[in-house]
Amino acid sequence: MQIIQDTINFHIDEPTVVTIGKFDGMHKGHEAIFNRMLEYRGQGLKLVVFTFDMPVSAVIKGGKSKVLTTRAEKRRIFKSLGIDYLIEFPFNEKTASISAEEFIDDYLVESLNMKAIVMGSDCRFGHRGTGSPDMLKRYAHNYGYEVEVVDYLTANGEKISSSKIRRYIEQGELTRANELMIRPYFFYGEVIHGNAIGRKLSIPTINLVPKESKLIVPNGVYLSIVNVDGVKHRAITNIGIKPTVEGENSNRIIIESHLYDFDRDIYGKEVTVSILDFLRPEMKFPSLDALREQLQKDVKEGKIWHKNHRF
Repeated sequence: MQIIQDTINFHIDEPTVVTIGKFDGMHKGHEAIFNRMLEYRGQGLKLVVFTFDMPVSAVIKGGKSKVLTTRAEKRRIFKSLGIDYLIEFPFNEKTASISAEEFIDDYLVESLNMKAIVMGSDCRFGHRGTGSPDMLKRYAHNYGYEVEVVDYLTANGEKISSSKIRRYIEQGELTRANELMIRPYFFYGEVIHGNAIGRKLSIPTINLVPKESKLIVPNGVYLSIVNVDGVKHRAITNIGIKPTVEGENSNRIIIESHLYDFDRDIYGKEVTVSILDFLRPEMKFPSLDALREQLQKDVKEGKIWHKNHRF
């Protein structure tokens, strides 16, 4: 996958099929779009995702809202889906003022050599979101491209959307959120050195620090899958401040995972921790012995859960 970033000046010589969007959360509605795009590959078209290099809210709302999927995480997903070109378009006050007509002419048709576009029915683009699927259809005859609109999907009678996934995650309803997404909610990053308390307790762990922009699930212990070098390992993961060890005043969130029957040194490796279900809330224990006893119970319960759930 070729990534085009930090520029508004680019050109793809090959004919393409394009989709546009934020793709935060990467839900099953997005999957329907990508699946339809893949069908165009048989016509010799390259697959292009056009998105932005930062959340729109970072400019419009001052960057206060957290993302479901970080930039690095999106890249991994797009690559796994077979996307040929990823355009991470700079989003700032200047590019936000590009009119919808200019966007179609200068970018979709000229820069991307677009022959087809697949988009959701609620997709908007251009200054103040004035561009729409209907506008693209009106211009299609002039430019010779196809427009395919994928209607939104529903689950339990409600539209699948990133905002709904966000609410579920904030409320700790991981199973409901995961049902709507292409893959379970995950954290991607580099394994860092911790304080080795887990190893002292005979329950070694790996540690990640989530990106500041990433939406964090409520503090607690979760059932998880950790992908190391392309291999999936069953695990339990504590997300929080580790109050028993770090102290009540610590506010640094750590993603700390114990992989069953795994004792490799993987410091510095990039791994993916997928959060599957909630096990128990994070809590402060009176001693390390009490913490060890609870962790042993967590591992036992976790192994039973994983035995009955395949991922």
